[in-house]
Amino acid sequence: MSALLLGCIVLSLFHALIPSHWLPIVAIARQHRWALRRTLWVTLVVGLAHVLSTVLLGMLLALLGHWISNQITLFTRWVAPVLLMALGLFYFYQHHRHHHFHLRPPHTNCGVVGTLAIAMFFSPCLEVEGYFLAAGQYGWPFVGMVALVYTGFSVAGMLAWVWLASNGLKRLDWHAWEHSAGLITGLTLITSGVALLVWE
Repeated sequence: MSALLLGCIVLSLFHALIPSHWLPIVAIARQHRWALRRTLWVTLVVGLAHVLSTVLLGMLLALLGHWISNQITLFTRWVAPVLLMALGLFYFYQHHRHHHFHLRPPHTNCGVVGTLAIAMFFSPCLEVEGYFLAAGQYGWPFVGMVALVYTGFSVAGMLAWVWLASNGLKRLDWHAWEHSAGLITGLTLITSGVALLVWE
């Protein structure tokens, strides 16, 4: 269980760093000359919309994981770790096939916050769903802990990066970071799967 929770924390932190999750907010805030307080409020709303859809989908996968663990005794030992590693390999493949994960900001002032929130709601973090599936075998309190950890670290990370970017963090190569997002996600998932296999 500790390997799953640690993996979820690491992936949530990396997930929050992906520029497509917060850079559009910074760009829109500059375009519309929002105060930092409003920019952070919009980031909170958009981040929570994104997290909500991810957690709802995660709960369904946790239910599936719980059912599988009751049906298949090998789930705890082999299936969950292999699924995490397979998901990691998928992200490596996606990285080499596509390279980028984009969220284009809307260009109109009308409904900017709503548009961003809806866009983020309909693009849940599929990377973390493997953790929910694996967590289902440990019961709902642990699934709830995974949901809280993911929510806290993702939203706090988004807020932190918007704050830093709004306060002059402009020299970093965000294109290179976004270009590597698939590799980082894949590596984190594979490492978590191996850790679950070795230590759980």
